[in-house]
Parts: sequence; structure tokens; C-alpha cells
Amino acid sequence: MSGKQPITITEYSSFVSGRTIDGYTTLPEKMFAQLESFLLTCRGRGADGLELMTISAKKGIGKIITAQNYVGTIVMNDGTVIEILPKVCSDQDPGRARRLLMDMLRTLELSPFKTIQTAHLKADRVPLFEIFIRMFIDEVFVIAKRGLRSGYRTVQSNESVVKGKLLFSQQIKQNIAHRERVFVERDEFDVNRPENRLIKATLQFLSHRSGSSRNRTDLKTLLNIFACVEPSSNYADDFSKCTSERGMRDYAAALRWCRVFLTGQGFTSYTGPEVAWALLYPMEVLFESYVAEKLKRLLPAEDFSVSVQDQRHSLFDTPNRQFHLRPDIVVTRKRDGKVFVLDTKWKLLTNTSPSYGISQTDMYQMYAYQKKYRAECVTLLYPETDKIPAQQSIAFHSNDGVTVRAMFLDPFQLTDSLKTCCDLVGIMKWN
Repeated sequence: MSGKQPITITEYSSFVSGRTIDGYTTLPEKMFAQLESFLLTCRGRGADGLELMTISAKKGIGKIITAQNYVGTIVMNDGTVIEILPKVCSDQDPGRARRLLMDMLRTLELSPFKTIQTAHLKADRVPLFEIFIRMFIDEVFVIAKRGLRSGYRTVQSNESVVKGKLLFSQQIKQNIAHRERVFVERDEFDVNRPENRLIKATLQFLSHRSGSSRNRTDLKTLLNIFACVEPSSNYADDFSKCTSERGMRDYAAALRWCRVFLTGQGFTSYTGPEVAWALLYPMEVLFESYVAEKLKRLLPAEDFSVSVQDQRHSLFDTPNRQFHLRPDIVVTRKRDGKVFVLDTKWKLLTNTSPSYGISQTDMYQMYAYQKKYRAECVTLLYPETDKIPAQQSIAFHSNDGVTVRAMFLDPFQLTDSLKTCCDLVGIMKWN
């Protein structure tokens, strides 16, 4: 893979094929066709690629591929990297958007992103894919520095002397005409344990795909360190054999990355004949995780409990619980038991309509949350837009006592925005 610059777009931006058109990003015809085939193939395999990007046509333009609300990276087989970054107001700085995405990814539970270091975020010139590779490399260097762990593995071989136990069925099959040989099975203690095999396979996979000279050099160094290790040939089997014993804790983060790179284990992962690797995340999930993590840090644990994806209530309770309610964030103030429900929505609202573009379905949900939780306040949280400033608060009142607020958060200054939100809805006052 050559050191190509990534093709970077934001959510809801569009690609066209082969020609320059204002407002669109141009892809070479062959690459456009490959991306289209990838999306259609994903749909055919039961993984709906058209949730990631839609394919349409417009008179005078032709076919258009439009990104949806998934962000991340796609690596084509020819080495081309496509990045899809969050669309935040009119901010067109890809470096700033990448740093925001990294901050969001770091809040995901059970993900390898938690160990990310700010020093890696030279986002103005480093594509996401190379940042991911760098994070994996650093984890493997930690393992190499402390020494590769060895383990017992079962080996079967034809020997001239008995080493281990004789396998009678194989002996008869293999050595009926060679009585001087014995077919045996034994346990050997060496570095060819499942964890090392998976890391070796990942190093090989990335060495052919990285476009960074620094990453390629370090991958080559690590491959030399793992020279005595056989690469995994059965990922599922080797992952099932990985252990979490005390001596293997150094391997935990690296193996999470192995799962991402080798099996595409992520929120939404795809592979196909046209695409070498793709990892994309829905912005709705990232925004919720980001807000919830910041809010947990902001509110003192001794005074508040913060529940994410709370399931204590259903819409109906008899004859049995049905239609579970699941608000994104439920804050309970411990001193008086008052409940505050917050629901995050990654959508850029506008002030050009009476409802500001708020979904009627979302309002039905918030109305139900207030009734079932008897909440002090129910609030929809949206990212700040150019049309509506972060300081503005919108409130909808019902004559039966329900009030639903809509508030706006600055993703780049989220802590300050959440303080303002907590102050306005009555969760906690800030000086």
C-alpha cells in the first residue's frame, strides 16, 4: 500500500463518479464502481450496506453515493482510504473532527480505544486507519518489551524415538511399513500459543495495508520479534483458546485490536471482495456514549446516580411488562429521589419550522418517559448548530403537566455545555 492521502468527507456528503461537480467529492470511475458494489454486496449478505451509504441518481449528475450517519474508515483493496468524519455545524477542519471522533470512541465500553494517547492525534495529517494501527503497534511493543509469553501446545509427529504418548491408530496408518518410526503426541512449551499467533496474523495483515512509513517500519520490527511464531490460520478457534490468566493481562488491549482488524468486530464492520477492511460507527451511539461518560464524570457519585439505557419501566405493566422503555440517560438525585431523563439525538436542528425539525416519534417517547418515570424534567439533547446557538433552550408544554425541553451541546466544549444544561433543568447548580 502506498502512502496515499485519505479521501475525507463528513456525514451526509456525497460522491460522484469521474467528474468534478460543486458540492460533491469526486471518485475515479473504477473506485466509485467498487464502492457501489461493496454496498450492494453487504446488503445481499444480510448486513445492510445501504445503511452506511445510499445510492441514488440525479438528472444531469448521474449516480450519487451519499454517506449516512456512520463515521469511521473504509480501506479499499488498492490501498485507498475513505474517511467519514462527524458533521459538526459548519466546521470543515478534518483534524478537529478527527480529534472529536477519537474522544468519542474512547468512551465506548469494551473497546480498544480506551487506551488512546493524545500524542497519537496528529489529526491534521494522520488518517484514522493509521491512528488505529499505531495504537495496536504500541500495545504489541509493550508485550515485546516484557517478553512473549510461552505456553503448552499439543504436537503430533512421526519420530525415531518415543517422545510423549504413542498414537496407535496413526501408528498403524502411517508406519505399517516403517517399524523404525513411531507416531506420537506430546506437549511442547513454546511461544506458539493462540494469543501470539493472532498478533502475528494481525501484524502481517497490517504490514500490507499501512500507508505510513513509520508504521510499516515498526510492523517490520515486530514481525522480526515474532519470527518464531506461526500466524493464526483459524481466528475463531484461536480466539476461543485465549486465556485471561494473570500473566496474560498485558495482551488484553492488543487482542481487542486483533479482533477489530482480523474479524472486523465493531459496532458495524464489513468486508468484501472490493474492500480490504472497514470499521464504521453510528453517530447516535457515539454521541450517547460521549455525553453519558462526560456526565458521569461531572456529577458527584455520592450525590447522583447515572443510568445509561435504563430499563426499569415499560409502557404497560399488566398482564405482563410489555414495550420496554429505554431512555438514554436517567439521572437520580440521591438527596430527594428526583429523576431527570435525558435523551441524546445526533441531528442538526433548524429554526425554520415550528417544531425545529424535532421528530414527532421522539416527542412521543419523551412524553412517555415523563409519565412513567414521573421525571422532574425530560430533555432532548442535540448537537449545537449554526442555526440554533448552544445557549438557546426550547420548551414544549402540555396542559396535563408535561414539559419537554430541547437543549444544544457544543461537542468541542461538552463539559461546559453539560454544566449549563444541568443548571437550566435543575439537576445541579454551577458557580
